[in-house]
Amino acid sequence: MDNHFHLIWQVRTGHKMKDVQRDFLKYTAQQIKFSIITHESEMLKELQTNGADRRYQFWQRNSLSIPLYSRSVFEQKLDYIYQNPVKAGMVAAPWEYYYSSAAFYFFGQSDFDFLSHHVS
Repeated sequence: MDNHFHLIWQVRTGHKMKDVQRDFLKYTAQQIKFSIITHESEMLKELQTNGADRRYQFWQRNSLSIPLYSRSVFEQKLDYIYQNPVKAGMVAAPWEYYYSSAAFYFFGQSDFDFLSHHVS
């Protein structure tokens, strides 16, 4: 998507969801910032904030996390994620969206080595 993304992840035993999410958001914000500085420095001005604890804001303050407590909820959210770029008119089919795992699930194809099938 052009201004957000959806992610399904599993937090491994011994880790806390809030810590994993915090570290993920911090790391990705830093990587986005480095990329913008290198490739599109003017864009960085759009991300400036008056926050006391930061100079730039990359993510919403309260990202929405939804527990996937059953297989049916998991499948509902996965379908929603796959249909999101289709409904936005970006692609005709879910597996055509490059940043989706749909091609992985439908055809076993992926450019991303970190994907794995969910356990039923």
